[in-house]
Amino acid sequence: MGEFLNGLPATGALLGVAAAALIGGLSRGFSGFGAALVFVPLASAAVGPRAAVPVLALLECFSCLAFLPGAWRHAARREVGVMSLGAIFAVPLGALILAHSDPVALRWAMTGLVLGALVVLGSGWRYRGAGSAPLTVGVGAVGGVMSGTAMLGGVAPAVWWLGRGGAALNVRANMNLYFAILTAAVTAAFAWRGLIGAGSAWLALAAGPAYAAGLWGGAALFGMASETTFRRTAYVLILAAAVLGMPLWDPLTGR
Repeated sequence: MGEFLNGLPATGALLGVAAAALIGGLSRGFSGFGAALVFVPLASAAVGPRAAVPVLALLECFSCLAFLPGAWRHAARREVGVMSLGAIFAVPLGALILAHSDPVALRWAMTGLVLGALVVLGSGWRYRGAGSAPLTVGVGAVGGVMSGTAMLGGVAPAVWWLGRGGAALNVRANMNLYFAILTAAVTAAFAWRGLIGAGSAWLALAAGPAYAAGLWGGAALFGMASETTFRRTAYVLILAAAVLGMPLWDPLTGR
């Protein structure tokens, strides 16, 4: 947990959150996902997870607005909407499972699931069948459960869209629109639960410039990347989700 002075984070904690915001923004701006994979572990080491997660939700409100116009133009809007619906309704189920299961064993199981999905993607296998509403809802529900249990909600949609062989521009737009919908729901839930207050808003404002710089840099890198580079980077981010989600790092994040 980071040091606090008069209720506000001290300089070291602020620098840690800003650094996490910069790196998380780079990931988010480039691929359309991955901010939580980077930001939450790093920022939690500075200010603790209870402070870090609401701050990311507020930062994501900004990124969603920034990327929404492009996402709206290039995303498969109906598919994203159906998937987001499945995710939103499944998040409470994930939280319920977490509350009534051994959290360490559950997170190891999530790690195995993510690594298995990555192996399938790396093998070159692609889903050639036609998408359907029940299947799309199912993918969203898996993402919602993973979000509620281990904060890995972006992995299932990313694996789905990467596995279908879509263009990088469309995959990134789908992820941006998906997170815009999910962020609105999550932020509203946090506010309703009283998890977002003056401290969270202050931290988000302080880290905002670094996050914006990361988003800009990531978006610029995406414009220069090839389809192959985009996919390889996305695979690395999914691998990072598995590694950073392991219970091995709990002592470092104060969990």
